[in-house]
Parts: sequence; C-alpha cells; structure tokens
Amino acid sequence: MTAPLIIAVPKGRILDEALPLLARAGIEPDAEFHDKKSRALRFATNQPGTSIIRVRAFDVATFVAHGAAQIGIVGSDVIEEFDYSQIYAPVDLNIGHCRLSVAEPVETASEDEAAMSHVRVATKYPHLTRRHYEAQGIQAECVKLNGAMELAPSLGLSRRIVDLVSSGATLKANGLVETSVIMQISARLIVNRAAFKMRAAEIVPLVERFRNAVGAGNAAA
Repeated sequence: MTAPLIIAVPKGRILDEALPLLARAGIEPDAEFHDKKSRALRFATNQPGTSIIRVRAFDVATFVAHGAAQIGIVGSDVIEEFDYSQIYAPVDLNIGHCRLSVAEPVETASEDEAAMSHVRVATKYPHLTRRHYEAQGIQAECVKLNGAMELAPSLGLSRRIVDLVSSGATLKANGLVETSVIMQISARLIVNRAAFKMRAAEIVPLVERFRNAVGAGNAAA
C-alpha cells in the first residue's frame, strides 16, 4: 500500500496566499481545515492519499528535510536560513513577497556600520544575519528571538534587529527604520530530494501542476 503524500504548509500570511494556488493545483483541504476553532494539525484533502499538515513556517522546512512531509510551501528566507541539503526548491510560487532587513532606532540610523568590528543583533535568523555581517568584516553577536523583535533596541537587548519587513509600518510604530536589505523573499515549493526520486511518479506531476498554477495566476494578474 502506498504511503500517504503529505504537504506541509505554514500558518499565517503565506497560507492565505497559498490556498488559491493549491486549489489551482487541484488540492483542497477538507472543511475542518477552515474551521478556526479546530486544533487539528493534519487534514484530509480532496485528493485520496494526500493530506496537509499546518505547522510553523520554520518547521515546514524541517518536516520536509527529514521526510516527515514530502512537499511543502515555505518562504525563501527559511530555505536560506536552514540550508538543508535534503531540500529541493523547484518552483518560485510568486506569493508571500517581503524582505529580510536590518533595522535600528531612527536616532542611530546614521551611524557608519563600516567602522564597526562587532554588532549585537536580535533576530530569528542568526545564520543569515552572521553571513550578512561577515561579508562586511563585522562580527555579529545574535540574540535569538522568535517574535517581538522590535522591542529589543528600546529595552537595551540589542542595537539592531534583523527581521521580515513588508510595509514597514510595524518598524515605524516602534521607532525603528530599515537601514539595509539582506534579501528579497518569496514563497517556494519545496520537495524532499529522496522522495522526489523514490516517488517520482506522484511528485513530478504534482510539481508540474504547481508550476502551471503559478503561470495561471500570473496570467490572471
């Protein structure tokens, strides 16, 4: 009996944009998925033998890398942060657009980073943050936070933060200003490399359906 095909999707903003894309690819979760009171994490779909798990964005990459899910949808920031060799990202889904940026208080934003040798940064992206500063010859001490990053400078936890930015409204509301962009981000379809080889008959056509779904969405836009 063939093992079920599991698709991991992230909670939050990307999911809202991903659902129409999933539908265009022929995959729709069951009614319980849309029930805001449900505490379930795994859901059946209209495709027999295919289910969806809804997890945190960072966990999507981990589930797929370790083969617990065969396919996932996740931002390119997560792919770059974890850099799992077991993950293949064949399709840019053209959703979930934002950027990973450095931000700091307005009053210190004019300071010259090039003159620094060390900086303390609050972020949930320590790998990408260190890589960004190493390229400038600066040692980054990263304070790992999973949320409320914008509070760190005002409470003395760090001088700077590295976080996702969309409109910049949250930064402004907390007295911060974006000073540099580390990378532009969009959501990607990711696949477990071993599953891609071992279950090619199922997964290759599904990947193509996603690719066509993106094309249809772009054409309609």
